[in-house]
Amino acid sequence: MSQSLKSVTEKERIISLDIMRGFAILGIFLVNMLTFHSPFMYIDPLEYWSGAVDQSIYTFLDLFVQASFYPLFALLFGYGLMIMRERSLLKGYSFGQIATRRLSLLLFIGMIHAFLIWHGDILITYALMGFLFLLFMRLNGKNLIIIGIVLYVIPNLLMVLLVFASLFIVSGDALSLTDPAQVEASFQAYQNGSFTEITVQRFKDWYFANNLGTFFVMIISILPLFLIGGGVAKLKWLEEPKKHQRKLIIIASTALIIGLLLKLLPMFTAHNFATNYVQDAFGGPLLAIGYGLVIALIIENETMKKLLYPLSFVGKLSLSNYLLQSIVATFIFYQYGLGLYGKVSLATGTVIVLIIYIMQLLISRYWVKHFYYGPVEWVWRSFTYLQYPQWKRKNHE
Repeated sequence: MSQSLKSVTEKERIISLDIMRGFAILGIFLVNMLTFHSPFMYIDPLEYWSGAVDQSIYTFLDLFVQASFYPLFALLFGYGLMIMRERSLLKGYSFGQIATRRLSLLLFIGMIHAFLIWHGDILITYALMGFLFLLFMRLNGKNLIIIGIVLYVIPNLLMVLLVFASLFIVSGDALSLTDPAQVEASFQAYQNGSFTEITVQRFKDWYFANNLGTFFVMIISILPLFLIGGGVAKLKWLEEPKKHQRKLIIIASTALIIGLLLKLLPMFTAHNFATNYVQDAFGGPLLAIGYGLVIALIIENETMKKLLYPLSFVGKLSLSNYLLQSIVATFIFYQYGLGLYGKVSLATGTVIVLIIYIMQLLISRYWVKHFYYGPVEWVWRSFTYLQYPQWKRKNHE
């Protein structure tokens, strides 16, 4: 079974998807780095980073990166899972069993990542939302996209109204973006704590962003993107971009323009929970859609395809590279490694991202030349299909 599906995947990989994944891994790392080296969840970044260079970098990240790359990856996750379903059914395999094993192992990997490496894990959420996504996968592409948009827009608009209403009900102190006690706890644990103390703080930080209250937000933020990505996969928009070129250009242009305007909202109004929610909940995903479609369209040009192709190496090993970033970054910043938590500027952290990512590009290029799958991807695929797929390429084919 695994060999048959492997050959299909190898021959028919959609290069734009791998490039998008590689691009998304860079964007995710740029945002994650804020939390790797600083108590980002508990600070007002515009106050915490007061230097001109740091503020300029943060403004750039806030506009073009923050809340745009996890949505892009969510769209790609839905797209990829739908492709797996279509190909499994074509081969006569039980997709339900395959998907259950695949998502179960992803959940397990996410738990190890979240509780033993870094609290900002997204894999647990993707796995849980993936199980819910299975309930919708029989729908046709158009309905998946429509339901995805409705499930996203209506609940998030209601959330926007509630958050704006809270500005008039709750005191200003309660709405502060800074939590000094949690900032101090983060410094104590990650700068000076033992591995056990770091693990305790890691769990507290994970639970802060992943509790029953935030679970609802995850459902209305991630699951609809899976549906939209899956719908696009069924309609084959990215497999046949020339056929849908006019439609994709209109969607990409509209998404980028509106997304950027919403991203600019806090800068032209007020910097608070409400405007930040609008910026992230609506501006971020719109930019994600724009980024993805622009990549799909421009790589139809051979020059642009060659220019962006190196990103596909990272994209093919996206799960391994995502986890590697966490392992390397936590070693650099946590006490059991180099202990640089809270001791580097935003600019320095961004430079570290670029250095590590360039190294990942080079390593990934070497790896895909010699192996079909990344190390984590190979384990994931082996468990998914209950067979060991061929890993090493013969004669560097």
